Order: sequence, then C-alpha cells, then structure tokens
Amino acid sequence: MPKSPKTTAKAEENAGNGTTAAASASAASTVQAAATAANPQVAPSLRILGQYLKDLSFENPNAPQTLAPQQAQPDINISVNVNARNLAPTDFEVELHLDAKATLQDKVVFAAELVYAGTFRLENFPAQMMHPAVLIECPRILFPFARQILAEATRNGGFPPLMLDPIDFAAMYQKRLQQQTAGKA
Repeated sequence: MPKSPKTTAKAEENAGNGTTAAASASAASTVQAAATAANPQVAPSLRILGQYLKDLSFENPNAPQTLAPQQAQPDINISVNVNARNLAPTDFEVELHLDAKATLQDKVVFAAELVYAGTFRLENFPAQMMHPAVLIECPRILFPFARQILAEATRNGGFPPLMLDPIDFAAMYQKRLQQQTAGKA
C-alpha cells in the first residue's frame, strides 16, 4: 500500500539531508584518516556501549477503513533528526528520530514516531573530528536497527513494511553546517 517515502531531514544537533550511504562511508574513512594522521601512535576508537529503543508510537486513527484496499497510494512523509549529548568526556548518547506519516485524501492513514538511541565511547579522536564522528558515524550505526523497528511497526499496524532508503548522514551534517554558517552571516 505505501509508496516510496519522501524524505525530509531536519536536525537540532548539526545534521542535514541526503539519501546515499556511499558518501557516509566516504566521510567515515575521512574521519578515520584525519584522526590517525593527528596522532599516528594511537588509533581512534569508536565503541558501542549500548543501543536501545527510547520511544515508539504507532497510530492507525482511521482503522479499519484505512486497511481496506485503496484506489490511490498514500503520500508518505519521513523526517529524520539526530540529537547528541555528552555523558562523559569520551561518552555520548546519540538519538536517531524517525517520524513517518502517511496521508490519503487529507486523512491520516498511519503515523509512526521512533526514537532509537545508543551510547558510544569515542577515544583518541582529534577535537575537530569528534563532532562529525558523533553526528555522522554514530547515527549511521544506529540506522539499520531503527529502520527494522519502523518496518515491523508498520507491518504490525496492518500495512506493508515501510522500508526506508539509506540515509546519507554526512550530507545531512554538511548541509546543517552550511545552514548555520549562512545564519551567522
């Protein structure tokens, strides 16, 4: 029933929008190379301390009518948001917010909100690489798990699983930096 989602990206903690995983992998290798160049004796280390579901909401407000076969495909809007906060000098909690809303003829078919988070320890990163590592690499690690939870929630709600395309967190980060720079000018 759902068609390909429209992806809208926003972020409160330096992210932006995109849809390709290749640039994220490229950014990861850039982060690693820069960190190693800064201190060749000690390689940077990113460890996952834990992953968890913080919040999940699924609404099917017009059921059972919305579960019947429909003539048209619903419009699906997706928003992506990344937040991060320090827990300790090297420990961070990173939250990946995914919101999906399907509408058909101005009626909500379904609405899903997901906050999936993880705690990460980043050691031996140069100061200038810490911010991109937290806001690019950490959500990249969390995304497949959040994607699966969202797909299962929509399937359990009576719809085909909503399978999100990969998200380019590096492009999101760069776009947000550009927006902040333009805002300060």
